[in-house]
Amino acid sequence: MSFARVPKRILLGTPMRSDKLGDTLLRKRVGLAIFASGPLSSVAYAPQEIFLVLSVAGAVYFQEAVWFALAIGVLMVVVISSYRQSVREYPGGGGDYDVAMDNLGRTGGLTVASALIVDYIVTVAVSVSAGVDNLGAAVPFVAEHRVQTAIAVIAVLMLLNLRGMAESGFWFAIPAYTFVVGVLALIGIGLFRILVLDDDVKAPSADYEVVASSGEVTGLALAFLVVRAFCAGGVALAGVEQSANGVPAFREPKGRNAASVLLFMGGMAITMFAGLVTLAALTDFKVADDPATEILIDGQPAGPGYEQDPIIAQMAEAVFGDGSWPFVALAVTTTLILFFAANTSFNGFPQLGSILARDRWLPGQLRQRGDRLSYSNSIVALAISAGLLVYVVDANVSSLVGMYIVAVFISLTLGQVGLAKHWTTLLRAGTEAVARRRMQRDRAVNVVGAVFTGAVLAVVLVSDFLDGAWVVVAAVPVFFAMMHKIAKHYDQLNSELTPTAGGVTLPSRIHGIVLVSKLHTPTLRALAFARATRPDTLVALTVQTSPESTADLLREWAAHDIEVPLTVLDSPYREVTRPVLEYVRNVRVASPRDVICVFVPEYVVGKWWEQLLHNQTPLRLKARLLFQPGVMVTSVPWQLGSAEQLEARRTYKPR
Repeated sequence: MSFARVPKRILLGTPMRSDKLGDTLLRKRVGLAIFASGPLSSVAYAPQEIFLVLSVAGAVYFQEAVWFALAIGVLMVVVISSYRQSVREYPGGGGDYDVAMDNLGRTGGLTVASALIVDYIVTVAVSVSAGVDNLGAAVPFVAEHRVQTAIAVIAVLMLLNLRGMAESGFWFAIPAYTFVVGVLALIGIGLFRILVLDDDVKAPSADYEVVASSGEVTGLALAFLVVRAFCAGGVALAGVEQSANGVPAFREPKGRNAASVLLFMGGMAITMFAGLVTLAALTDFKVADDPATEILIDGQPAGPGYEQDPIIAQMAEAVFGDGSWPFVALAVTTTLILFFAANTSFNGFPQLGSILARDRWLPGQLRQRGDRLSYSNSIVALAISAGLLVYVVDANVSSLVGMYIVAVFISLTLGQVGLAKHWTTLLRAGTEAVARRRMQRDRAVNVVGAVFTGAVLAVVLVSDFLDGAWVVVAAVPVFFAMMHKIAKHYDQLNSELTPTAGGVTLPSRIHGIVLVSKLHTPTLRALAFARATRPDTLVALTVQTSPESTADLLREWAAHDIEVPLTVLDSPYREVTRPVLEYVRNVRVASPRDVICVFVPEYVVGKWWEQLLHNQTPLRLKARLLFQPGVMVTSVPWQLGSAEQLEARRTYKPR
């Protein structure tokens, strides 16, 4: 193994044989930890979003947050039930894309695919940025360098996924299950102390006041506030749609295993979400959109120095005590689960990318598996895109949340509509009574889901358009057009490459041209190889940039008694590429039915810095000649000693 490959082997592990693909597939317990990270991580911030919206009208409405949690819980039941149908009916891993493409046509399918691409990128960015914010509250260095920290975390997640999900699943399972146990313990102990022991459990912000920024809210304003709070809490659904795209990552039976994971994930997410909202309402939790001015401490504005702790941190301090080991453990696992929530994208996007590449909507490279049998190109592309987004928005979570919700609910809504149409089509085809009743029930679930997710999408588009939603509205058409352009290219390519009835016409003659700069071993080898191919005509071609050098070349040519005639092209301005191209074109004009084969001698070096010591004229010439019709370009390499040594070091045996 070469020294250059050592870091790669350490970071990614040794290559795996293609027949070991089954070893990379996930058991349910590992798949649950990996794919549930997204929905479960939303528990860390989705409950707080409800209170933030209600704070517009003051803390008087905070006690009503429980009803919003119950309503969102019902919506989560509907959506998760729908996705359980989806993974059974469409186990290919395309999720909403497959559903929409099959039932809503190309426009619907590509709209969902575009939204999902944006969703995956924003999921990584918002999850990592939220995790950095949580960590930054305890570690000032992280807060001061949150963008760099977020990009570093994305790079680590990329490396873990390049190693393969099955091998890295252990590292995702520990924080995921610890987070679930920690939050359930927090809720259980907190509610037990309040409802059974009648303890006076209060949030750290319980004695603060919240200033209503909009004054008294009544009538239509109150109705809009209610809808906005419901929509804000709807971010708890984020990640569910990505889990449905990960079906191919599971072991057989794939559909049943994925449906089981969705069931367990949904049950945990709903319990944790509703429990946290209830606990926050009972402990007089206070939060505001602009805490510096809207939070009053002892009757005075909190001021710019006030740090508003997130909901889980405040609940943990109220139940376990500030600085206690359960408090610290939950804070650490919350940060980790937010980081690893991005992993749902690193697992879902490669699966979707391979399907879109299979359907020729995305580049074919996204179907290629890397050394560890993961879709390496997709993983790297996702990491780079998310890193750029984090850099552009300065890792600002508020700027990302609006994009996040819109992208999620576009795919959710169209997926529900597609499934409803799917059941309608099957019902029209006629089935037995038992199956019809099941399909009618499933269709009713999808219709309800489509109505509610569509309503959430409409409200968020209106209310958050300037807060980030416009980015998704602009990005989806861009991806839509890009995929259409890619498909058009592949269609045209297929049309042009398909053999015609007459086949390929044989050329009348072959003209061989050997490019010569000086007479050395690579040139002699190219001349010998060209003669061995037996072209109808063969000439050597050199461009005169210096009369003295040309004179020396002619003397050496005569001294070696080379049988191939040498043609000299004059170049007053010392150009090499243009005279060669003009010569080749003139030959083509004189004999349009003939083929020209240009032999390019070149030597290969083994060190990157050695390459810098030589001009790149052969490379430029080959690049230009490739665009000339009727011209074949043949490289005749001569490996120098450093190249041979490099190749010897590169020899390794993949397992």
